This record gives sequence, C-alpha cells and structure tokens, in this order.
Amino acid sequence: MMSSMQTPPTDPLDLDVETFARPVQQRRFASAMEQLAASRRPDASARVFISAAPRTMNNPKWDSWLKQIEGELPGGVEILHYRNTFTDRPYDWSALAGELDGLVVVGKQKRPGSRVYLFGPIARLELRSLIAKKPVLLFGHNLGLIPAIDCKNQVLGPEDAPRLKLIAPKRWKRDSETLQAALHALGAAPTGGEGPRPATAHLAHPFATPPR
Repeated sequence: MMSSMQTPPTDPLDLDVETFARPVQQRRFASAMEQLAASRRPDASARVFISAAPRTMNNPKWDSWLKQIEGELPGGVEILHYRNTFTDRPYDWSALAGELDGLVVVGKQKRPGSRVYLFGPIARLELRSLIAKKPVLLFGHNLGLIPAIDCKNQVLGPEDAPRLKLIAPKRWKRDSETLQAALHALGAAPTGGEGPRPATAHLAHPFATPPR
C-alpha cells in the first residue's frame, strides 16, 4: 500500500548543483550576452553599477569588496555606486538604468560563509529592471561574481515592499559559461569572426512580485 504522505520539498541549500538555471535559460542568457558583446564599440567603456545598502557600504570590508569586484570585472569597466553617482543628483534609478551596461548586487549575507543573500525592496527593484536586459551579477563574498540567473531566488514579504533572497549554487564554478558570457558582454566588442547567434527578445523574468 502506498503512503499518502507527500515528499517534502528539497531545501535548495542541500541541492548539489552548479546552477539553479534550466539549460534553456542558460542558452538564452548566453545568446543575449553574445548580442550585447557584438554590439559594443571597442572604444566604449562599460558602465557597471554596484548596488549595496548603506549598511553594507559602511562595513569596514566595503573597500576590500569593491576592489575584489573591480578585479573580477573586465579591465576598463567604469564602476558606479551610490557614493560616486548620487552625490550631486537625486536618486532616479529609471534614468540611470538606461545608461548602465551591467549591475552587481551586494546583499546581506545570512551569516558568515553562507550562500544565502538578502536584499531590500530598492535593490530588488533595481535588479528586476535590468535582469532581462543586461548582465546582472551577485557578489558572493566567498565565491566571487555569479550571474543572478544561476541563483535560486525567493521573493519575501511584506507584499507592499517585497524583498528578495538569492541562494548561490553549491558547486558554483567561476569558469561557467554564463559567467564568461556576462563578462564578455562587459568587455570590448569582438572584431571579425562569425556574427552572434540570434538572441531571444528577452530573458525569463524570475523576480516577479508574489501572488496576493
């Protein structure tokens, strides 16, 4: 006789995976990044915004984290963040987003060594605005840069100001195809060779507001 009890869902932290993205999501992401790389002018520097809450930026390790992020991005990338962008102009993300080539989100680590990162409503909205258009990367303190598409995401309450939780994959590898594609999109445009594969109109949008 079969048991009527259902198998409880697996904790994402227990999954021994290199990515939480489906193969089709990875292919679409790589194709979209190829198109961005091919469209870049060789003499144009990519502009990447580092999104971090004030508490994070006031952490004694902030300068070290910023240096690590800069070191993992392609050379010549222009680094923007709140302290060098909104000093003489009001916060207007919709206007700034159109000027950006990529985004790195720095969340609150659940605990030292954890692969779980928490983000407030503002960071979530910033991420949502670019996730389907440009390279969006999570800064994992012990893991380096990880494309958000490779992470497990969960929208948290409250409903009027949803927050976001990202979980980095357990067996994340820095030589992953998605990361290399994202970094290539932020580097100089390739010269010669074959053109890019046709890119999809948009990427899957995994950070929607939870149903009411």
